[in-house]
Parts: sequence; structure tokens; C-alpha cells
Amino acid sequence: HLHAALNDYPARHLRVIGVTGTDGKTTTTRLVTAILRQAGYPTGSIDSVGAIIGDQEQFTGFHTTTPDAPEVQHYLAEMVRAGMEYAVIESTSHGLAQHRVSACEFDVATVTNITHEHLDYHGSFESYRDAKAMLFRHLSASARKNGAPKVAVLNADDAGSYEYLQTIPADEQISYGLDHPATVAARDIRVSPAGLHFVVVTPEGEFALDSPLVGRYNVYNILAAVSVARSQGIAPEVIRSAVASVHGVPGRAERIDRGQPYTVIVDFAHTPNSLENALQMARELATGKVTVVFGCAGLRDRAKRPLMGEIAGRLADRVIVTAEDPRTESLDEIMEQVVAGCRQAGCAEGEKFWRIGDRAEAIAAALKMAEPGDLVLVTGKGHERSMCFGTVEHPWSDHEAIEAALRDLGYS
Repeated sequence: HLHAALNDYPARHLRVIGVTGTDGKTTTTRLVTAILRQAGYPTGSIDSVGAIIGDQEQFTGFHTTTPDAPEVQHYLAEMVRAGMEYAVIESTSHGLAQHRVSACEFDVATVTNITHEHLDYHGSFESYRDAKAMLFRHLSASARKNGAPKVAVLNADDAGSYEYLQTIPADEQISYGLDHPATVAARDIRVSPAGLHFVVVTPEGEFALDSPLVGRYNVYNILAAVSVARSQGIAPEVIRSAVASVHGVPGRAERIDRGQPYTVIVDFAHTPNSLENALQMARELATGKVTVVFGCAGLRDRAKRPLMGEIAGRLADRVIVTAEDPRTESLDEIMEQVVAGCRQAGCAEGEKFWRIGDRAEAIAAALKMAEPGDLVLVTGKGHERSMCFGTVEHPWSDHEAIEAALRDLGYS
């Protein structure tokens, strides 16, 4: 609140939309921003990749999380000075628990899902969920702006959040989903390498949407964004045009094509749920075998390591376990905890899974194994530009490592 006061409470001069959840926050934030801009509203955004104000994007940090309170309020003040009318803020559990987004005066709170993540910090799933719920509790404590209702957007299919968040007061609750009754739903979903096509079903009517985003899980992200747009009175034709224009977020289901006869995708998936979604997407897109390269971060949720190993062993044809920010933990011990899950899935080392601690070597090995029609999925780092060993951040890019390995194989 002090930093908000020092910046003349900038959020009181903006309509503020918050997006939280375990997976899909950044994509949903970008979709909402695109829709608002398409509708003619000058809109700024803050997410785990960057802060976008007008035509300028500023990098928000090495590792994905909500910026600190002084930065958040500074960005909001910049938005007010630039004439923005809306701000869309990705709100992580750490950012909420540490009050980095307090005094953001939210008007709309949106959740993607709440699944297994960050238990190292929060201690239990219940505490993690409570941190996410703070976004929705902020609604009733936030300033009223010209009579605008306080709106909660909930995922009716998410067992981890729906019933719990329903109990938190809001002027209006909008639900979205595919499998349970919801305010905003979808039917006739078609998934292809070119993207998604489906029909959005709302109380006001139905309309078709096409999106270049791949993977069935992105239907949920789009429905969340559509629900926010509906709460702001935005017309279907505007939503349709905006959704079609969003080609993805750096490091989220991002293809790298240098003429190789197989598909290579970089994805930020670093939770059990997101890894499962990414591998299911890979299965839908590949005509041959699926190879996944991933690791688990040190000093983070240890319980997820064997879970992710089991998911990889079950859904991929080949698994290469490698480094992902081991920090001060032993990389060998982290990998052993991951491959315990691979073994649980019935996989044998040297036949279906391998341990290669050097991430560049792991990526190169996966690409050398690939044959025409295969898909290589590299997950966990996404857009991040560093990797932490010990207490030192070293420059790193999955994109650059993949491109270097492809060049060595003759693709450029």
C-alpha cells in the first residue's frame, strides 16, 4: 500500500484484471490483453515474461514470478501516464502471499486451475490454494470504480479450486468448462497441428472460434479469457478476431523449425498437470515417437519429482531426465527422484529413459534420436534466460541450445 500511495494509487485509475492458477496464467493473460485491445481499450499487462505498456515490452526477471510490489506499482503508474484504461496482471501464489499485488484494486479475478505446485514454499496444498484465493478476496476489499461490478471467473472442471472459490463473495461469478455445467462452455472441439477450432456456448448465444494455439488444454485458457471478455461486455466478433491473432507466448508450446523432418517444441511445463497436458498435446501432434527432455528444480516442490517421472514414463516413448535449476541441491539426487517415477511407470534405464545432467547434451541426444514424424518436447525452462547452479544464475536458453544442436545435425 505504501508503494501504491507513492505512485498516487494508480490502480484506482484503471480497470484491473487478475489471473491466477497453477498453469496457463501467462497465456490467459495475453489472450485477455489481446481481446481488450481489439475492443479498442488501451491495455497494459504484467506477466511472467514481461510488462507490456503501449508498444513497449519490458523483461520482468530471470525466473517466472510476479514482480515485487514497488515494480508492480511502478508499472501501473506508467500505464496510467501512457493512457491505459485496463491492466491485466498475472498473479502468482508467491506474489499474492507476499502481498506484491496488494493495492492493485482488482475488478476481475480469474483462475485457470489449482493443482500440485510450490508445496516447498506453502507447506500444503490447502495453504497453496489459500494463497491463490487471496486474489478473489481482494475483490471485496478493492476500490469501487464507477459502479463496475466485481467479477470472479472460475473453472467449473477444476476440482482443486471451483467449490472452494465459489464461497468467496463477488458481485458476479462466471464459470467456464467442458465437462461440468458452466456459464461459458465449448462444443465440437477440433485439435490439429494448425491449432484449435470450437464453438463457444454462452447464455447469449454461440459463436465459432479458431485459434493458432495448439493443445486441448488451451481451450480452457481461451474460455477463461472469453469469460473475462463477456464480463466486460465485449462482442463475440471482437473476441473471435482477437483470439485468432494470438499465436502464443514465448516458451509455451513454441515450435522451432529449421527444416528438420520432425517437430521440436519448447514448453514451460514444470508441474505434473502441465507436463501431462503437454505430453497429451505431443501425442495429438506426432505421427511417430514422442521424446521428452525435462528436469525438476532444486529447492522446490520435491514431492512432484516422482510424479512427473511417472507421467513422462507413461506418456512418452523416450524420456531424458536432465538439469533444471538444481540450485544448491545435488543434481544426481534430483534426477534419481525423478527416474524413480519412470521406473514406477515400467520403464528401463537405457531403453526408455536416460539421465544426462548437461541440459545441452540432453537436448542434443534427443534430437539425434529423432526420426521423421517424431516429436521432441523440451520442457521446464520455456522462455527463461538463465539456469541456476549453486547460487549463481548462468546464461541459458532452450531455444539457443536446440538451434545449436540442429545446426550440428545440418539443419539451419
